[in-house]
Amino acid sequence: MHGIVSDALHPPARIGIIGGGQLGKMIAIEAKRMGYYVSILDPSPSSPGGQVADHQIIAGFSDASAIRELIRGSDVSTFEFEHIDADTLESLELEGHAIYPSGSTLKKIQDKFVQKKILKEKGIPVPDFFTVSDYLELEKCADILGYPFIVKFRKGGYDGKGNFVVHEAGQLKGLEVFAEEGFLMAERLIDFDRELSVVAARSAEGEIKLYPIAENVHDHSILRITRVPADIKENVKQNILNICNKVLDGFHDCGVFCIELFLTSDDRVYVNEIAPRPHNSGHYSIEACVTSQFEQLIRILARLPLGSCKLRSPCVMANILGNETTIGDYTFDGFEKVLNVEDVHLHIYGKQKSANFKKVGHITVLDHNIAAAERKCLKALSEIKILGVE
Repeated sequence: MHGIVSDALHPPARIGIIGGGQLGKMIAIEAKRMGYYVSILDPSPSSPGGQVADHQIIAGFSDASAIRELIRGSDVSTFEFEHIDADTLESLELEGHAIYPSGSTLKKIQDKFVQKKILKEKGIPVPDFFTVSDYLELEKCADILGYPFIVKFRKGGYDGKGNFVVHEAGQLKGLEVFAEEGFLMAERLIDFDRELSVVAARSAEGEIKLYPIAENVHDHSILRITRVPADIKENVKQNILNICNKVLDGFHDCGVFCIELFLTSDDRVYVNEIAPRPHNSGHYSIEACVTSQFEQLIRILARLPLGSCKLRSPCVMANILGNETTIGDYTFDGFEKVLNVEDVHLHIYGKQKSANFKKVGHITVLDHNIAAAERKCLKALSEIKILGVE
């Protein structure tokens, strides 16, 4: 039975977060609001998460001794991104330390081929995919999938990095060295009509709550705009929610996950990838939902009841991205115009340096419908200028 949990972790218990980027910062802000002591591990002394945490360990994400220090000094721990040593997490769990999601789940999700294999075995619709262990197998994949198709690094990619669209046979040679080292997988290129995502929460007791389905627009593989709720048919919505429940049951772990999906023009749905953490496309939940994805994660870590995912209002979220002319130290202009508009919510991450397409903040706008929210959001986005510092 779901509800009040007897072994809840109350403040001022200690929460450890591996990663001090914007996600780590927003997780830490919620933890601090709820009274918890927060420790962050990040190599940058000025990391966004470290700016709001009680304590920061300044160390690299491959530093196993630093990860052990963080987790052994915390009552429960989590991570804000996938590219960390899952073996170290598993060994710490064997010592009795609580880490959510688990190192085992992280290891499965880190390898995109293993991740897709688990989804397929659970009957979840995914694009056709194959592992690639040598150049001959890469050529065979091209014959089976046809051009164009996708080649992905099995590990390490994000924001489109490590993904390649192969349009013709001449491009295969450039991937030969990676194929021979067994780093690649090949996947059918889906001619999708829309990219969707669902932030999903699963408690230690197996309770599942799903956030509204979001529609996402990308540019150069970077998320630009998220619209919530997605404008899709009711039967498609129910299909997606059923798929998301199956995904969470398939990994059988607790935490906040983002399920990225493709929707085709004939209403077929495919799961693209799973992120075992809060997600950029869920930032809207801070203002637009009863419980944000970040508070939800704290509730899960502390074994508290899950909060409502109800949408308070239609909304649009837009990332504030760095530009090609401002590299390094930066400042902003235009805040006054943005903040003069009702229900426009501005988030600046506090990153020390800007770069082209680097996420330095986001805007969430609420309104009576998506169209009105998007007009206000794009207008607000156009007012914000990222300027270099002399």
